[in-house]
Amino acid sequence: MMNTNPPISDQIVILDVIDPDAYTAGTVTSPWLDMSNFEVVMATVMAGSLGTNATLDAKLEQATDGAGTGAKDVTGKAITQLTQAGADDSDKQAIIELRSEEMDVNGGFTHVRLSVTVGTATSDAGAIVHGIGPRYQQPNDATVAEQVL
Repeated sequence: MMNTNPPISDQIVILDVIDPDAYTAGTVTSPWLDMSNFEVVMATVMAGSLGTNATLDAKLEQATDGAGTGAKDVTGKAITQLTQAGADDSDKQAIIELRSEEMDVNGGFTHVRLSVTVGTATSDAGAIVHGIGPRYQQPNDATVAEQVL
């Protein structure tokens, strides 16, 4: 009997990645992603080995177009800062979910991006941004080398 259910990879696509790497202190962002194509965007932020006294922050920002016009933070869509000191948040992950209706739609905001900031010391980090519930067929990001169904 043939399975007629669509693969989960048709329902959850990789929109963009922040490649896992050793980042110096600074901010790395995904491109602006059009939320009209998805019900939900989910960003998974990955902290590897954090440098001495390093911090890792991540948040979702919104804009009125793909060029980032009027960019501002999405309220309540930032992780609690990961730190190397104290609790040692090295080798941890954090997830941020955003439903399209949580954006400032009345203000005309239609696009979202992930912003990851490494503070103080070079640290290993990366992220994947997934689009969930595409309103029509969407391809995975071009960096996806293989999809095994």
